[in-house]
Amino acid sequence: HVQLVESGGGGVQVQPGGSLRLSCGSSRDYRATPCIAWFRQRPGKEREAVASVYHITDTWTMAEYASSVEGRFTISRVSANNMMYLQMDSVKPEDTGMYYCAARASGGQWTCKAMEPTGFDYWGQGTQVTVS
Repeated sequence: HVQLVESGGGGVQVQPGGSLRLSCGSSRDYRATPCIAWFRQRPGKEREAVASVYHITDTWTMAEYASSVEGRFTISRVSANNMMYLQMDSVKPEDTGMYYCAARASGGQWTCKAMEPTGFDYWGQGTQVTVS
């Protein structure tokens, strides 16, 4: 079993154009869950993928981004401390929502790139991001 714990959002309110970094701690390393991702659920909308990263080796990763955040958000994972991050820059009001980190143990890099929510085995509890 893998436990994921997010932090960095919560009661923080960010102004449009500002930056915020979300963190996610995992109880297992990249070898157990080579694919990790961030999803979000905006008010009145379904959960959607934001970004994913797949570990090919401990230092060689492949990232994928939703078109709505590409160029503004950066996903990263530090294998040394089992932490995952989502750096959010140039945020917009439409980035407001509950953000979840997720991990999957099976599937390869192309499955990870697809970021299908039903394929992820483990989920964090979510952290609220408010941009206004």
